[in-house]
This record gives sequence, C-alpha cells and structure tokens, in this order.
Amino acid sequence: MSSVAHSSHWGAFTAVVTDDTLVDLVPEPRDPHPSPMIADLGESVDSGLRVRRPAARRSWLEAVRAERRSAGPSDRLGEDRHRHGERRGADPFVEIDWDEALDLAASELSRVRTEYGNAAIFGGSYGWSSAGRFHHARTQLHRFLNSFGGHTSQVGNYSFGAAAMILPHVLGPAQFANGRLSSWDVVSEHTQLWVMFGGLALKNTQLESGGISDHTIPGRLRATRDNGCAFVSVSPIRDDAPDFIDPQWLPIRPNTDTALMLGLGHTLLTEGLHDEGFLTTRCVGWERFRDYLDGSEDGTAKDADWAAEITRIPAETIRELARSMAGNRTMISVAWSLQRADHGEQPFWAALALAAMLGQIRWPGGGFGFGYGATGTMGNWQYPFPAPRLPVGVNAVSAPIPAARIADMLLAPGEKYEFNGEVRRYPDTRLVYWAGGNPFHHHQDLNRLRRGWARPETVIVHEPFWTATARHADLVLPATTTLERNDLGAASGDRRIIAMHRAITPRHEARADWDIFRALAGRLGVAEDFTAGRDEMEWIAHLYTSTRSAAAEHGIDLPEFADFWEEGGVDIPQGSTVLLEAFRADPVAHPLETPSGLIELFSATIDGF
Repeated sequence: MSSVAHSSHWGAFTAVVTDDTLVDLVPEPRDPHPSPMIADLGESVDSGLRVRRPAARRSWLEAVRAERRSAGPSDRLGEDRHRHGERRGADPFVEIDWDEALDLAASELSRVRTEYGNAAIFGGSYGWSSAGRFHHARTQLHRFLNSFGGHTSQVGNYSFGAAAMILPHVLGPAQFANGRLSSWDVVSEHTQLWVMFGGLALKNTQLESGGISDHTIPGRLRATRDNGCAFVSVSPIRDDAPDFIDPQWLPIRPNTDTALMLGLGHTLLTEGLHDEGFLTTRCVGWERFRDYLDGSEDGTAKDADWAAEITRIPAETIRELARSMAGNRTMISVAWSLQRADHGEQPFWAALALAAMLGQIRWPGGGFGFGYGATGTMGNWQYPFPAPRLPVGVNAVSAPIPAARIADMLLAPGEKYEFNGEVRRYPDTRLVYWAGGNPFHHHQDLNRLRRGWARPETVIVHEPFWTATARHADLVLPATTTLERNDLGAASGDRRIIAMHRAITPRHEARADWDIFRALAGRLGVAEDFTAGRDEMEWIAHLYTSTRSAAAEHGIDLPEFADFWEEGGVDIPQGSTVLLEAFRADPVAHPLETPSGLIELFSATIDGF
C-alpha cells in the first residue's frame, strides 16, 4: 500500500493505492469543509464510460480512408464529409490503433491548413479537465496549435464573460470579476451590512480551477455573522444564501437587479445620502448618471416606485434598504450569475455606480466585490506572483471569437458581428479540435450547437469518457484522468502549491494530452517548438522553479523542486487586501486602468461604439 499527494478542482487529497488500485481518497486533513465530490474521482477512473482505445466515427472514417486511397481530396469526397457531418451523434464508432489515429489527426490538420489556412482550425477547450497546471488541456491544446501555425481561439468565458468586457472600460482589468477583492479577514472584521445581489451559494465554493486545499468560506461567513454583520440576499432563489447567516431574503424578479440598484441610488440621491465628494473626485460621468437617475434626461425618475413595479420588491423595502446601506459599512457583492443574461454588463456597472454613491470604496469592509462565492478561493488573499502556467506561445491567428458564440461561428461562416466596439467576421471553420470540457453540457442552446457542429469537415476530441461531445466527434483520442499522471496544482487564491503525484497507471490505452500532442507534433515537424526539449517531469520542475523565482522577488522563499516534490506541497504565507485602498487615498498617484484613470460612471469609449 502507498499514499501519494494529489489534488483536484474539488480539493486536495491523498490517494491510497494497493496493487495499482485506488483504495481511498483522503481529503487534506487541514481542510475544514472538504467536498464530498472528491470521492467520485476514485470511482470514475475505472468507469465503464472510459474511452478505452482511439475510435473513429464509421462514416467519417470510411470517407477519409477513401480520400487517402485516392491520394487527395475530391469535390465528391468533400461533399461526403459535409453530408456525413449531419450523422455526428448517431453514427457508431470503430476502434482503431494509435498509429492510425495519430496519422489521421496529423493528416487532417495538414490538409485543412494547406487548403483553408490556420484560421479554419478552431481550438476549442474550456480548461476544467484537470486542476494540474501542466496537464491543463486548454493550454496544452493552444500550445500545440500555436506551434503548428495558430488557430481560431476564444476570448472571454461563460463564467463572467460580460463582466470581463465591461470592467476594463469602467473600472480596470477583468480580474475585478475574478479574484481581485477585499480579503475575507477584512470583510469579516469590518462589514456591518452585506447586500448580496445573486446571493452567495455555498455549493459553488466547493471547487477552484487549479485546486483548493482549504475550503474556508463557510467559516468566514460564520465569522462575519458573529461579528455583527447583517446580510441581505437579493435573488429569486431562497437558498442562494446559507441559512446559518440568517439573511433577509428579497425575492427579486429575475434579470431586474439593475432596476433595483437604480431605485436604491435614487433614494440615496434624493435624501442626500450619497457621497458627492467621492463622485466628483474619483469618478467621471457623475452628472450624466445623476441626470439619468433623477429623470432629467428622459423624464422618468428611477425612484423606488419605478423599481418596485419592475422588480416586484415593495418600494418602501427599497427605500429602507438604501437608508440602511448609507448608515452602515456596506459591502455590495454581485454573483457571476447576474451577467449571464441579456445586457449582462449592466448589473456590474450599476453595482459599481451604487457603491460609488455610497462612497465607501476603499474603506475596510465597504465598497463592492464581484464574484464572492463564485468559486472556493474568491475573497482569499491572492499571492503577488503568477501561479504556475504552461506558456502557450504566440497564436499567429489574431481573430478569436467570443467564448459563447461557438454555434454562431459554425452556422454563419463569413458573417459580420459586433464585439466590444469592433466589427468582426466569423471564420469558415473546417476542423474543430477539442480537448478539455464538454460544450454539449455547457453551451446555452444545445439544439443550435448540434446543428452548427454538423458543419465542420472534421471534429477531433480528447476525452477520458464517452461524453456527449465525444459522441459528436469524428475522431476520439482516449485521454488520461488526473490520477494517471504527475502534475502541479496551484490557484493564486489558495494557500498551498501541491505536488500531484501519479497514483495509478493509465487505464486501457489512455494517454496524457501532452503525449498525444507530442506525437502529433513529431508527425507535423514541430516537435521542438512544442516540447522545448523537455519531458513531463522536466516541464513540471521548470514551471515550479519559475514560480519559485517569481516568489523570491516578493520576499517569499519556496523550497527547491526536489524538496517540494518529496514533501507533497508547500504553503504560501498569507496577507490581507483592502480593494482600491491606494486609489481612494490618492487617485493621481494610483490611477485605475481606465481611459480617465477614474471610475467611469459614463464611458465615452462605450458611447462611441
């Protein structure tokens, strides 16, 4: 029997193994609230749903073999490809050996690049296949395709995609939606009233991309409550906030949070509860926003009665909440769920305006926070150096599509669309290469995605399991699970970098994405560009050593790689953060990364789109 350190999106653990069989997965002993999902990892590795050998969809395989026998594509065979694409998800699969599978994949990549250019190759991935930073499927795929001349990629994400587009214009980097927050110790000590738009659902805090060694948020919330903080949960769903914090529940009509924020702001304005000094010295556009709020611009005052009719929250409740927010040290948080809607950028912009009106931005425990509770480390102190990450190189195709527009791209090649102030065109996608993630349970309109998915000539997928995406592929290459390879677990908001030791040998004929891409890179003549002359463990050591050097620049001493690997991980010293503290103190010396250097309640940039 042996025990090895490992990690997952759901948490760090020790794998107990006997005769190459998982006996137990024991959560990190210091973790106060380990996720029960860790146990499922052990069951999955020997699941009957594993992809055992490389497999090809029968009608596609017949068409491609016929092409190869004829020494090149013909118009008729091209028509066959499109016709057979409509059978994705219905055709049976034929198992083939690895050599033929890799030859087919390399041949298709070369053919599409030669006939249509690299922009016709779409490198799709969503990155949640492994907590490991080396065997991270998205970065492995992008590094491989970039070494081959580039690909059409994605920009943004489903999680907070609208927020990521609006915030750089009005506040600064998209990281304000993804971890740049006042830390929990500050909130727990100083916040008196927490208004949670979208609640704070503990179910989301079980996981973190890159892994999590310490599920602290339930305890942090209890500490905040015990220090006298009152909570208001604004959500259509009662259990979007845990019962133990005893929140006041405001059951708002879905997708009307912006109207509520405007109604709150109108009360602050008309009752003189707003901070005029902050609005005029730390913001631009206050006058424009004020004229919209009080109705001077359009004749409609955005008062509590107006908001009540839209939100179905009583007007007097809105007025009372506004007064309470002005009378207490108030944190305004916004869940990612609010921006996954029509005009999803608006609640984030409106919450920022509401926080600016209160003037408590930068004060410990006050202001705003986007994404508390979205994942397990949101609100934790973030260490001041980059987490380990495999470099992807340079993508020679400089026209990514928005992440959530995959179906649009596939269905409308060459069509114009507007995005973030630009007019772009969708590429004519001939090959989809997907590794990591399952768009057939992620995308918003699956029937529409399925229609679009039938259009490309070839779809290649790496998968450990027969997911819906694998079943809608032409060529499926069996990938290892995290327990079947070595790796490095790290999230910048977690207290620990974790040595992820391989626990078991790969099942069936599964190979790591790295090994698959390395074999393809050899066939395509780009092996050195992809591997940089390193093998798996050399890359893991290199990534850790680079992180160690970056940490040293901030006075943080991490052990040598050999000691780290033997010990199973290393703890990172923790700190504390008050969001925008320096900006509030001196906006000239510490401007925001916006066009004006200030909070933009009105954006001339967006107005010019």
